[in-house]
Amino acid sequence: MRTLPTFTQRAWLNAAIALLAFLNIHAIQAQPLDKPIRLVVPYAPGGPIDVTARSLAERVKDSLGVVIIDNKPGAGGNLGVDIVAKAPADGYTIGIAAVATHAINPWLFSKMPFNAATDFAPITQMVRVPNVLVMNADTAQRLKINSVSDLIAYGKANPGKLNVGSGGNGSAGHLAAEMFKRDAGIYAVHIPYNGGNPAQLALLSGQVDFNFDNLATAAPNIKAGKLKALAVTTAQRASALPDIPAMSETLKGFEVDTWWGLVAPANTPPAVMARLHQAFSAALAAPETKARFGMMMAEPVSSTPEQFAAFMKRELAKYEPVVKASGAKVD
Repeated sequence: MRTLPTFTQRAWLNAAIALLAFLNIHAIQAQPLDKPIRLVVPYAPGGPIDVTARSLAERVKDSLGVVIIDNKPGAGGNLGVDIVAKAPADGYTIGIAAVATHAINPWLFSKMPFNAATDFAPITQMVRVPNVLVMNADTAQRLKINSVSDLIAYGKANPGKLNVGSGGNGSAGHLAAEMFKRDAGIYAVHIPYNGGNPAQLALLSGQVDFNFDNLATAAPNIKAGKLKALAVTTAQRASALPDIPAMSETLKGFEVDTWWGLVAPANTPPAVMARLHQAFSAALAAPETKARFGMMMAEPVSSTPEQFAAFMKRELAKYEPVVKASGAKVD
């Protein structure tokens, strides 16, 4: 007659089976996929989003295999993001979600081809880049403005005399300016330009008094003394330029930054999502990634899918009243 295993033997047997299953799953996850992953970047090649996406694609090739960057610019990022939303939910097509596509555009565009809140499965946030409130250095000296408090005081004492430039109606710089005017209780005439570079040139030439620019773009002129930085718009000071105060030090709770991350189509299987998250989170944590992103004054941000989902939900809600109050609309 066959002897049944004792309780201790059964416990060891169950543990061994569980261990083998665990090792098998991780062995499968360590193997590259059998075909390339398509990572849709909804902006043109060469910009910060494109550069960071290509950097991560290179770092995950050992765990995920080949990741092909597919640039699909157009409609403020909506064109490329819509491709991701409508792709098969198998993990072989993923894309970039950015503050524009997932927090601003849903309120800016009269009609959206996708639902930013429901059509995507968040993988991880990738990057946070501070924006910075800058003035023409000569203008700041002439008006005796050396801080955010000075700018607010001048605006209150001289209603309607300040103007603020941006890269266009509904741009991140425009909406940051609208939030600043609202929270500071001042009025400044908004002057939109056709892109961030023309807006910065207008500021450098003294055509406008201040603007909210990307820190990476503004930094060379800040260091050269052509622009005076009054504050970064992130909740804390930026490690790249720690002497510049955070806006929240003057206006409590003020927080605006440029961010982007990785998403897959909604209903992508949990096992596939876990594999994507594990690979890209490890890539974001690599010292080489931090160094590469740091050159663009961008901070790698790894988050769980749940954290990234909650973050995007907050950002979507934050921008709704700002866009509506600004009157900006794209039909």
